[in-house]
Parts: sequence; C-alpha cells; structure tokens
Amino acid sequence: MSGKSNTHVVIPLKANWHFKEAEDDTWLPVSQFPTNVHLDLLHHKKIPDPFWAQNESAVQWVGEKVWLYRTKFDGPASIPEKHKVVLSFEGLDTFATVVLNGAEILKSDNMFIPRRVAVTDNIIVGGKNTLEITFDSAWIAGKKLQEQFTDHKWGCWNGDSSRLVVRKAQYHYGWDWGPTLLTAGPWRPVYLEIYSSRIEDLYFTTQVADTLDSAQIVAKADIEGTGSSVTFELSLDSEVVKTGTAKVVDQHAETVLRVEKPQLWYPATYGKQPLYQLKATLHQDGVELDTVSKRLGIRKAVLVQRDLKDAPGTSFFFEINNIPVFCGGSNWIPADSFIPRITAERYRSWLKLVRDGNEIMVRVWGGGIYEEDAFYDAADELGILIWQDFMFACGNYPARIPAFRESVREEAIANVKRLRHHPSIVIYAGNNEDYQYQESEHLEYDPGNQDADSWLKTDFPARYIYEKILVDVTKELVPDTYYHFGSPYGGKDTTDATVGDIHQWNVWHGRQERYQDFHKLSGRFVSEFGMEAFPDEKTIDSFVGQGTERYALSKTMDFHNKATGHEKRLAGYLAENFDFSTRPLKQYIYMTQLMQAECLSAAYRFWRRNWKGPGREYTSGALVWQINDCWPAISWAIIDYNLRPKLAYHAVKQNLAPITVDMKREVHTHPQDKYTRVYISHEHQVYVWASNFLLQKIDNATLHVKAFDVVDGAKIYDKDHGRVTLEANQSTELGHFPLPMGSKVDHDPNRVVVVAYLLDEDGKKQLARFVSWPDVLKYVQFQKPKQLQVRVSENTVSVSADVPVKGATLEKEGVEFEDNLFDLVPEETLSIKARGGLQPNDQVGVHYYLPDRVVE
Repeated sequence: MSGKSNTHVVIPLKANWHFKEAEDDTWLPVSQFPTNVHLDLLHHKKIPDPFWAQNESAVQWVGEKVWLYRTKFDGPASIPEKHKVVLSFEGLDTFATVVLNGAEILKSDNMFIPRRVAVTDNIIVGGKNTLEITFDSAWIAGKKLQEQFTDHKWGCWNGDSSRLVVRKAQYHYGWDWGPTLLTAGPWRPVYLEIYSSRIEDLYFTTQVADTLDSAQIVAKADIEGTGSSVTFELSLDSEVVKTGTAKVVDQHAETVLRVEKPQLWYPATYGKQPLYQLKATLHQDGVELDTVSKRLGIRKAVLVQRDLKDAPGTSFFFEINNIPVFCGGSNWIPADSFIPRITAERYRSWLKLVRDGNEIMVRVWGGGIYEEDAFYDAADELGILIWQDFMFACGNYPARIPAFRESVREEAIANVKRLRHHPSIVIYAGNNEDYQYQESEHLEYDPGNQDADSWLKTDFPARYIYEKILVDVTKELVPDTYYHFGSPYGGKDTTDATVGDIHQWNVWHGRQERYQDFHKLSGRFVSEFGMEAFPDEKTIDSFVGQGTERYALSKTMDFHNKATGHEKRLAGYLAENFDFSTRPLKQYIYMTQLMQAECLSAAYRFWRRNWKGPGREYTSGALVWQINDCWPAISWAIIDYNLRPKLAYHAVKQNLAPITVDMKREVHTHPQDKYTRVYISHEHQVYVWASNFLLQKIDNATLHVKAFDVVDGAKIYDKDHGRVTLEANQSTELGHFPLPMGSKVDHDPNRVVVVAYLLDEDGKKQLARFVSWPDVLKYVQFQKPKQLQVRVSENTVSVSADVPVKGATLEKEGVEFEDNLFDLVPEETLSIKARGGLQPNDQVGVHYYLPDRVVE
C-alpha cells in the first residue's frame, strides 16, 4: 500500500496538575502523575508518613474529605476534518466527577474501569483548556449507598462492610496484613487523543497442535471509525514470521496466521519465554490510520481435572505444552498502599525474586487491583504463571443492585480485554473466599439450582457475579483460558481437599494445628497457606526507629501486625517448637523467621511428595500466603516491603529446587498387649523420598545417609542405601530405615541428626541434600560449635562446623547470599555464592539457632 500517515495522535496529560481539598482555596502542585492524594499530601508535608509508627491513625481524615485535581493544557492547533477529540482516563479512584472547561463530561464510580469521553465540542482549539476532577469520599459514598439497600445482608471479613458496594481496591479499607488508607485521585494515566479512526482492540486466539509442531493464531481487530482493511504482522526477534490482510466488516477484521514449528513459551525452569509481536495496521484508501502492537507467547495451557488412582475426587493441575506442572509459588497482594509509586523496575525486582526463588506461579489476589501492565509484562518475560482473581474478596457483594451488576460487567470486560494477550495468565477465578464467607454465615446456596435469576432473590446474590456475569464475560473474551468460580472452590464445600483448590489455614488460623502435620492437611491444589514472621531489622527501623517502642511486644510493633490474635498465635507456635526469648529484638526476629521457614519447608516438602506421576497428581500446587507486603509490617510475607527476603524465602527456594531429597521421621508404637499402658515399645523410622521435577529420568543415583550426635558431633551412622532411579517430573519413594539410635546417643531420638545425600551416577556430584532434625527443636540438646570455620573467597563463603548446626544464615552489609539458610553437619563444607562484591579478606558473620540455655 502507498501513503503512510498515522493519524491517531495520543498526548499524555501528565504536566501542570494541581490538587486541593474542596474547602481550601490554595492549589498545590502534585508530587507525580499519575498520583493519589496521600502521595501529594506527603510531598507537601501536610500529613505525616502513614507507614511510620502509628501515623496511620493520624491520617484517617484524608479518606473522608473531597479532593480536587486540576490541570491546564494547550488544545490542538486545529482538528482535522472528520477527526474527533477524546479524553481517555485509564483509572479514576473512585467517585469522580470530571469537568472540562466548565462543562461536566463524566461521572465515574469504579476504580477499575477506564473511561473514554468524546470532547470534540468541548475542547478549546488553539487555546488553554482546564480539566478538573472532583473525587468524593469513597468511605462516605459507600456508607450512604449501604443505607439505601437495607434488604441486603451486609457482611465481610476485613475492612468495613460498606466496601462491598464500592468498586475500589478492597484492601484500602484495611486487611489483616495492611493499613486502612482510603486513597483518591487519578491513579492511572490521562490522555488526549485525536483521530478519525483507530484500532480499538487488538486480540487473538491461539490453538497449538497436540504435537506442538504448529500453531494457528486467529488475529482480530475491532475498529472505531472507518477503515477498509487491517494488515496483521507476526514477528519474533524483529523478524517477520507471518503476515495477513483482512477487510474490515462491521468494524471488525480478522485473519488466520499459521505458524509451523513455533517457538513455544514455557514457565521458568521448563523452557524459554520467546515473545512474538503481533502488529495490526489500519488502512483506508492506501493511508495508514493507526497501528497497535501487542506481545504474545505461543503456548498450550490446560487445567486437567480427571479421576485419580487410589484416591477420591479429581486432579487439579496445569499442563503447559503437554507438560504436567507442579505449581510452586506465592500469593501476590499490591506491593504498596499507594499504587502510583510502584515503578516498573520495582515490579520486575519483585518478580525476579519470585523466579530466582524457584517459584513458577503467582496468584493475583482478589482484594487488590488488576495489576499494572508492567507486572504482567515482567511475568511474561520471566516465565511466571499467573492465577488471576477478579477483584472480590471475603464478603457478600450486593449483586441485587442492577447498577452494581452493570458496573461489575463493564469492569470484567475492560480488564479481561486488557490482560488477555499475556501468556502468563493461565486461569481466572471469580473471587477470594466469598464462598467460604457464604458457608460461615450459612447464606443460601444450592449448587444444583441453575436458575441464575433466582440467585438474586437469595441472601447470597453475589453468586450471580461469579456464576453468571464472569462466566459470560470469560466465555466470550477468553474461551481458551479456564475460569474457576472462586478460590477456594470445588467439591462438596470449600474445604473439600479432593476437588478443586483449598485454602489451608488450619495452621495459624482454624484449628491451629502443628505445622509438622502439613502432610495431613493437603489438597489437590493448595492456593493459600502460611505462617507469620517479623521482617528484617532494617525494615523494622523504617517504621519504629531507635526509640522506646523498639522491642518485640511494643504497641507500635503490634500496630504493624494487623492479624487478629497474632500475639498468642505467633508466641504459641514459637513456644511449641523453640526455646526462645523476645529479647534482644534481633534474636526474636531471627526466631520468628526460622519458625516461618520451618513451617513452610514442611508444607512444600510434604505436598511435593504428593506429586507422584500420571494419575497420581494428589497435590499439584502450593501457593504460600504471601510473597510481599504493601507496607512495612509483621505479616505472612516471605519478602518484606523493602524487598528483603526472610529466611522462609530461602526455605521455599530450596524446597522448590528441581531435584530434592527429603525425610520424615515417624514413631510406631507397639503395646505388649491390648490392656497395657506401660509396656509399649517405640519404633522410630525414617522415610525418604526424592522429587525430580526435571523432564528426564535420573538413573543410577546413589542415596547416602549419615547420622550425627548433636551433643558432640560424633558420627553414629554412615551408609550407602544403594542405587535409585528418579522418574521424571514426579516424586519417588526411596524407602525407610530405623532411626540410628544406639548407646552412643543414650537411645535418645532428640540427639540424632540425619543427613541424606543424593549423588549422581559417579558418586561425585551432589544432586540434593537434606538434614532431618527431631520434630520439636526445643527438646534438642544444641551445642555451641567449638570449630565454626568461615572461609571467604571472591564471591563465595565456605562454612563448616564440628557439631550439627541449625538454621545458619550469613551476615554481611551490602552483600546478598544466594542461599542464606542452611544446616551444617560435621564432615562437610558448604559453599554459598554471594552477590555484591565480596572480597577474600572480608569478615562475614554467621548466625544460627542457639537456645538461651546454651552459653555463647
């Protein structure tokens, strides 16, 4: 075609913004754009830092005021014939009235819906234009809306129940890990657009052959305005792979692009992440009107739910490019209470930590936001699978209200359209724990009733959202991506461990069971579980400083832990397992982090054991709650707000390594007869298994086991357990043996530390290693090493000890250690790689678990 002239002009409106409270006379410049009112008030020192100490309480007034934002911008010098002018608002938080040059052009009440308004007749051509946005209080608006609908059974976990009628990030109302900070403002970009025609949406469906050797991409474009044809171009690494041209019919064009031997997109650790680029160009009479590009990954993603061998229920696992995948990963909450200050670089840093921690899935939790494009772009590039919730959490949403339902429908359409090209997204889920809330409150729910209109007449009308609105939207817009009614969901109820996914909170919440019993608490897919721990000491200093509140049980410390009952639960799990003290603070931080690491290690270890191969995918995923924080807090996060990993991060990384060997101790009791309560023998057994998540079988590996006396470091067992074969992509049971426990250790199982080594065929390369300790560490007779040797070479630290050492971690300012949680046993030296310029003469500290009863 001849004549190239792109006539779609997009002008970001990000300069000259000012803000003020409605009752004020003085306009102040914003701190950045996009923005929100807390960021701007902070910038001008009008409020104290809400993250410092207990300042959250001092800024609550902000959420009950009306705020105005205004900018002045130059209008276009002229508007070409047949062109229109549009203002595009990517996100307004939340109850917004927009006025352009004195005329109201928009009212919006949903933070998640982008808005477009034609302003051709309102714009001042060749002159100054004034754009003003009034943001009413979401808190007050929500309370007033709630009053209008008294027939609804209002109720929720976390935050105020008025949040249920407000389409705003629900965590802004406060959660059991985050503060109550009700933001307002233009939280996403604003653009001025001038065009005659544009590509409104570029999208596609992909079908990969079962043999994976070809793919069919149906490229589609929806058009606003006129245009005769659309040219589609698929490229990879700047080289054109396929092209096609389609006529525009009824504002739509599509063509089929067939790709032979496509380069497939894989999750991290399974393959590479090639990203094709699909470009669409709109033409009219040889003139180029608009061009839009999107990246895509060609991959086949299926959720498999089928009968299992030797177990009730069905599987729930993802198959990517014909590979069954165990989804080890995390839950994701917004990375800040003030979203506009999260940079693309910070998103990537977070997700790189996820990938470097051997995690391949992140669940975008339903009480936050449909994340920024930079988040999904980074996930695409790094090979991280995304479980995407819709933004409903822990409550009974008022779906009887027609306007509310329509807003939800628009929200779903807008966000699915924005996100559907990302290969990382493999599942959409309707909500977080709303079905659990329904069960807890005994709201009416009959799964057998398929009359959708009748659901609106029950006291659980929210069902209509998850089983009607979102079903219809996803079926139309993302027919190839699995939609799940909610998380958790499946089986006879949300606790059914045999179907769908579960949230396993009987450790910490619920029955508060021992974390050593996670093997009894499995499910087909465990999409939430967790344990709290304090953050890094530097992160604590960022909110409490060096003042009188700097101790573990201070009011400010408790203020930064929003979990109900955290005092007794955290202390209870510590007391159950460790000999500990709350002082000094550094030691208490370490103890909570070690306990969290032990807890999560048990969960991943036991649940990976349940991934036993075809037809035996008894547990296929484990997503820890949570990877991150939205403020500096004491929470379930395994990386704190300042991107400082806790010890649990390293424990998860170790347990999600491609090859692991693991052990579990069991005690079998044998009464002399059925009457006695005295004459009972105890048989201590050690069970060993390995997980090989590589895609090739490992033949002729060797299992070697040693055992040591924790008191004096003496070796009490040293034996090869023979050659073993590890089948590909599954766990393998390697047998069991009596716990070595003779006269040398006084027949005391609490003195025995066992270490298993998995070696390659030649017996030289270590494939995996695991150290097994007695279940209750507070009963172990730990000793201070007489010889703890630390050798530092360039970017490597080597450590050895003469007695078994639990929970060792390295300390050096400015240096990051790749694996910074390890156990030591005699006769071995562990080498830890470092990043950050470690030099041979540097001093590196080693911290490890040593009860107060042991003299340093």
